[in-house]
Amino acid sequence: MIELVIACFIGISIGTLTGMIPGIHVNTAGAILFASSAVLLQALSAEFLCVVMVSMSIAHALIEFIPSMLLGVPQEGTATSILPGHRMVLQGRSKEVIRIVSVGGFGAIIVTIAMLPIFAVALPILHEFTKPFTWIILLVASIYLTYHLTSSRRDFVWSLLLFTLSGILGWTIFQTPISSGISMMCTFSGLFGISTILFSLNDSSTIPHQNKFYELNLNFDKMKSIFAGGITGAILGFLPGFGPAQGTVIAQAASGTDDNSDDDTVNFLLATSGLNISDCLFSLIAIYIIGNPRSGIAVYMSYLISEMTLNHLIIFIFASLLAVSVSLAISLKLGDSFSKIMDGIDYKKLSIGVVLLQILILYVFIIYYQGPIFYMTLALVTSTALGLLPHYIGVGKSHLMGVLIIPAIVIYMQMFF
Repeated sequence: MIELVIACFIGISIGTLTGMIPGIHVNTAGAILFASSAVLLQALSAEFLCVVMVSMSIAHALIEFIPSMLLGVPQEGTATSILPGHRMVLQGRSKEVIRIVSVGGFGAIIVTIAMLPIFAVALPILHEFTKPFTWIILLVASIYLTYHLTSSRRDFVWSLLLFTLSGILGWTIFQTPISSGISMMCTFSGLFGISTILFSLNDSSTIPHQNKFYELNLNFDKMKSIFAGGITGAILGFLPGFGPAQGTVIAQAASGTDDNSDDDTVNFLLATSGLNISDCLFSLIAIYIIGNPRSGIAVYMSYLISEMTLNHLIIFIFASLLAVSVSLAISLKLGDSFSKIMDGIDYKKLSIGVVLLQILILYVFIIYYQGPIFYMTLALVTSTALGLLPHYIGVGKSHLMGVLIIPAIVIYMQMFF
């Protein structure tokens, strides 16, 4: 048992490191671990490596909000929360926003685990019933969410176009023999990371003094947002191709919030961070519930453990609880430390430095995995250009999640036609 606790803390350490480095996806660290498993399994058990991966993914999902909120470098799970979070940071409320996303993630894990018996009974039945219609569900839900996220016919048309173009980009990239971890790292860096920061360079601003006082009182509305985030994360873990961007709309509808007023901004961030971490956990335990891994880490785990048992599930749940508890404390400490050193920083210089760091890290991994440099450069430039369009058109960037959803629709159509 002590070995698994050690494995959990190793995973937390790795997840904290990957979460704090802009542009690094947890699947990249998982790929490195899995690639090394042939050697590692000579000294360690498969359960040990899986606990490392579980705790690593949970820690990463919570810690990655720090660079997203304070530096503006999103990944798939944090892209929708950047603008509301940035508003609070520019109001000097960085300590408060870090506590909001940390508490939201911690609470959603508890909700997901508490609801696990219901999910275990209902979802296998629902999965078998809906499998032939998955592509229809994805298509209809995508159109509905696109409509829900727009306020005019012009925006709806543009949003559908962006959704389609990003889907074509995703499908094209997935058809190549290039490692999916590298290709998705490149695509998401361009669509949601580098493009967002490049657009923000139009405004020359400095980060204001951050208030050392903060207030976060959990009332009924906030608890409802945390609960909505936990439930929505499970839905995302069940629906292939849907990410936190789409789940945010579902969570908003369930909690009755938006991101306009101050109170609703807090509830919005609670729900967003909650669904991101709940989705992370549920994508792992979906191996046991429906026998189908829903994330890169889950795929690696399914190879390490050919048959997931109830004992494995219990071990991974306890590892998740330990990981999210320790990561909560780490997130608060790191967030407070960052807020102290951010006062008066030239945001333009910081943004340029973050972009250069993202590009450097990306090319290090491309070279390490022997990817085609010219092709990946073309993919990065294309995705960055596509990521800039929503800013100039005036629509949300969540429509760019078509990069994952359209390939999923096509794959499920091919399975039944």
